[in-house]
Amino acid sequence: MNKEYTFEDRLSGVSKLAKLALVTGASEGIGFELCKLLAKDGYSIVLTARNQKQLERRVEQLKEHKIETHIIVEDLSVPNACERIVEQLAQKNLPVDLLINNAGFANYGNFAENSLEKEMALLQVNIVALTKLTKLLLPSMIKNRDGKIMNLASMAAFVAGPQMAVYYASKAYVLSFSQGLACELEGSGVTVTAVCPGATSTEFQERAGLGRSKLFSQVKPMDSTTVAEIGYRGMMNGETIVVTGALNKMMAFSTRLFPRSMSTRLVKRIQAAR
Repeated sequence: MNKEYTFEDRLSGVSKLAKLALVTGASEGIGFELCKLLAKDGYSIVLTARNQKQLERRVEQLKEHKIETHIIVEDLSVPNACERIVEQLAQKNLPVDLLINNAGFANYGNFAENSLEKEMALLQVNIVALTKLTKLLLPSMIKNRDGKIMNLASMAAFVAGPQMAVYYASKAYVLSFSQGLACELEGSGVTVTAVCPGATSTEFQERAGLGRSKLFSQVKPMDSTTVAEIGYRGMMNGETIVVTGALNKMMAFSTRLFPRSMSTRLVKRIQAAR
């Protein structure tokens, strides 16, 4: 007689073959580059994002690795999207060993003038969805004494950011949350890694309207492949905070040396419209 598994059972390792990773924002940029690295290491992957056609194209690109792939189409700015993702994982008997909270976006412009709807959607994706997916998937990792979580923070996490005040604040949350949770989980077999890229060449800046900012004209952005490789290596090594690139590491360290008022005014100058 076949056993009927509970929701918790199905998330905690029943019928598990290869290790499985869930990647949000997997259809482009750093998210898809991370999918390629996971595929090379033989992980099964659940790719989730808003655009089904783009996800399907990405799955085709991963076929050469002969891994198991699944698509879940959800918009993380919508309440209860995380619960729907986790329910689909349970229905398909897909226990998650590795969670990459990569999805996120920014709004460029003065806070008083930006759309309230867009700012609330940013908080929903960058903070609420990241926290909720971690909360829902972490217990099974702890039960199995094995798991990895990567949260995409940013160099923005180290300073305040005029012209992108909500985005910078959201990434400060991601860094603080990741560091605190990593400490809680010491000895559990589960690690948490916050990856902090600087300016990166992806579709991100176009959607955020950063073409108007001086930032990308003054700083040479890193490519998403390099950022993904650095972050992935750090996650696999169990590092808690990974800052990508020597210059970014120097800048992150320098924020400790100057008053926050000074670093905030510097960011304002860099972020100003061209």
